[in-house]
Amino acid sequence: MKEQKTGKILIVDDNEDLLKAAKIFLKRHFGQVDTETNPSLLPILIVNEQYDVIMLDMNFTKDVSSGQEGFYWLDRILELDSSAVVVLITAYGDVNTAVKAIKEGATDFVLKPWENEKLLATLNSALQLRQSKLEISQLKDQQQQLYQDIDSKFKDIIGQSAPMVRVFETIERVAATDANVLILGENGTGKELIARAIHRYSKRHREAFVGVDLGSITSTLFESELFGHKRGSFTDAKEDRAGRFEQANKGTLFLDEIGNLPLPLQAKLLAAIQNREVTRVGSNKVIPVNIRLISATNMNIHNMVYDNTFRQDLLYRINTIEITLPPLRDRMDDIPLLANHFIDIYSKKYNKDIRKAGEALIKRMQKYHWPGNIRELQHSIERAVIMTSHSVLQPEDLFMHKQMAPEKQEEMVSLDHLNIEDVEKILIRKALQKHNGHITRAAEELGLTRSSLYRRLERYGL
Repeated sequence: MKEQKTGKILIVDDNEDLLKAAKIFLKRHFGQVDTETNPSLLPILIVNEQYDVIMLDMNFTKDVSSGQEGFYWLDRILELDSSAVVVLITAYGDVNTAVKAIKEGATDFVLKPWENEKLLATLNSALQLRQSKLEISQLKDQQQQLYQDIDSKFKDIIGQSAPMVRVFETIERVAATDANVLILGENGTGKELIARAIHRYSKRHREAFVGVDLGSITSTLFESELFGHKRGSFTDAKEDRAGRFEQANKGTLFLDEIGNLPLPLQAKLLAAIQNREVTRVGSNKVIPVNIRLISATNMNIHNMVYDNTFRQDLLYRINTIEITLPPLRDRMDDIPLLANHFIDIYSKKYNKDIRKAGEALIKRMQKYHWPGNIRELQHSIERAVIMTSHSVLQPEDLFMHKQMAPEKQEEMVSLDHLNIEDVEKILIRKALQKHNGHITRAAEELGLTRSSLYRRLERYGL
């Protein structure tokens, strides 16, 4: 079987006869060989194509023998692509010039006229160096994700209530498998913490955990963000970049807010998951990926399938195992643990001597609805720690705002004393309760489109 040729070579020299001879010889050994006589076109060539090795003449017509023009273009190449592999060629080589070239970033140095076998050996070595540089670049991307994972705050999941015990049991059963997991839950319930816990207890725990918020990615940047891109493939693509799938290779990819993904992008995501491969924007090269997929959403994704706004085949791919996180109002037994956990964190952060939450505050907190769930509780504790003068937090330290009135009292307050946002939150919550969380029906009753209702749910943390 004929061995497939690989490697893209660019040769830049003002001698057209040399270029023709080199191309004829090298095309027998490499996948692509391009030539150019005008070095001024180098920036355009590098932007439009990703070359593995660039052979660069040191002396063009403007500067016959000193090599300074070659050094200038060497600097420009490395400025455009810091991982470029450049082999300099000249008829006026000496040891000093070679040493200077290597010091300034050249990979190797050849004299012309060259011996074909020696040139081939030099280029093969340079090609291997290029592959190593690309692998190192990918490892750096993965290492950065690992450092972010290590440095993440609040990795511990706090809770001992019955609903949380069931969540812990599920994590323990599925973590060691490679099954795709879908985490369902309202905003602020800690879906990312659960995803990180699954990764931490999996066989992939030594590899990268890569998270991406699909709700914050525009449609135009979706493919670039997830699948990566080649430098020059669009206006702001100033360098090659690995996508999140590549960064997560051998590790875990966490797709947060997957319910926000439009149908056309769902199809592209499904193809990548099914085929276990991606193609960078601006490239035809298929890159295999080996990931464990965890997804999350605060939306009723099963209703979305019923409403034809989420692909059923994609849902089947992502929810081999489903974990539903309880809202904070359904795990009030965990309030004391959570409150004192955050008090300890923020007392140290702000150098305050606060020991705990008082019993009166705990009872008051357990009567509050917590529409923003744990995230709301965390932010409320932080604010209280900053503002209080007590060593034990009291109800007045936390419940100083009208919007934090207990849920049962909220609907009894006259609408004349509420602002528009407070009224809207009450109406949205009532509509969702009336229709058992069915987004389409609730939106119709409220006179809103589905997308408008989703935006309000996100804004109010419902």
